[in-house]
Amino acid sequence: MLSSNRRQTRLPGLCVILAGATFAPSAARAETPGAQCLEMADAVERLACFDVAVGNAVHGASAATSPPPAAPVPAAEAAPVTPQPASLIDATWGFLPDSRRAYVRLHQPNYLLLGRYTTDANIAPYEPLFDAFNEEGDFDDVEAKFQLSFKGRLLATDDHRWGLWFAYTQQSQWQLYSPDISRPFRETNYMPEIFGSFRPGVDLGGWQWNLLNFGYTHQSNGRADPISRSWDRLFVEAGIERDNFVLLARAWTRITPSDYEDDNPDIVDYYGHGEITGFYKWRDNSFTLMGRGNLSTGKGAAQFTWASRPLVGPLRGYLQVFTGYGESMIDYDWRQTTIGLGVTLNDRF
Repeated sequence: MLSSNRRQTRLPGLCVILAGATFAPSAARAETPGAQCLEMADAVERLACFDVAVGNAVHGASAATSPPPAAPVPAAEAAPVTPQPASLIDATWGFLPDSRRAYVRLHQPNYLLLGRYTTDANIAPYEPLFDAFNEEGDFDDVEAKFQLSFKGRLLATDDHRWGLWFAYTQQSQWQLYSPDISRPFRETNYMPEIFGSFRPGVDLGGWQWNLLNFGYTHQSNGRADPISRSWDRLFVEAGIERDNFVLLARAWTRITPSDYEDDNPDIVDYYGHGEITGFYKWRDNSFTLMGRGNLSTGKGAAQFTWASRPLVGPLRGYLQVFTGYGESMIDYDWRQTTIGLGVTLNDRF
């Protein structure tokens, strides 16, 4: 009897559902809760099927209308870090991770001094030549001077901390303003080098020791006697830096010739055993100051240069001031002060 009453109380709701299902399209019927129950012949099983279907539909709707869970709060973004500029040494010597393993680039400054004035032109080495041709030879105190220099890395380790390099530098003094003696090249020096390069990466109390070079240098003027000059050296060079300042110290020892006459046996008395160069970059201007000498003889030289910011394309204004011995090999034992002005393609760093 209880079962019969229960069945009767659900019949009106059941009729509504059946009526909706009867007039609904087949696609909608497939989506109506309990549609599959209509095919059941047994009334009890059919009613139980509807109970389950309607209950699932009610719980599903409740879940659908409940507010979505709160989105996770993203972690606080890290403060932006300003990338540090690459060090001058790293950029110049290919120690950066993305540098090519083998490549060629400019080395020492490549410059042209349109005018270079000297306080004392060196005529002495050429007097035997002028006498041999019965000519009155003289050099102008103003001449042109230029330098070409490049280097190339032959190979490097995977971390770019070790590399094998070659370099070539050529410097010429040209009597451009002396038409009476056919504007000759007064002196040209050739300097090939081969050396290894290493990045120590050592912190020295605010300074970074980032460069150690060691190798062989040959320098000569390619002339015959009596104006032949040449020497060979083994050298080691260290470089430390801080911000826009680089300090280079190079020491060398001469390889004494044994199989031919030495054209300049006292050259170390004037060039000494090493040199120190400071380089500073300020507002895209570059300044260098070099000093070298022999403490035992009291002879040496100093040179100051300034390269301006780019003026036309890559060209920069260039000022060079030199005083002392050895501006060129023919002048290794000649003291003079020179000042020159022109343009340069690059500075050293």
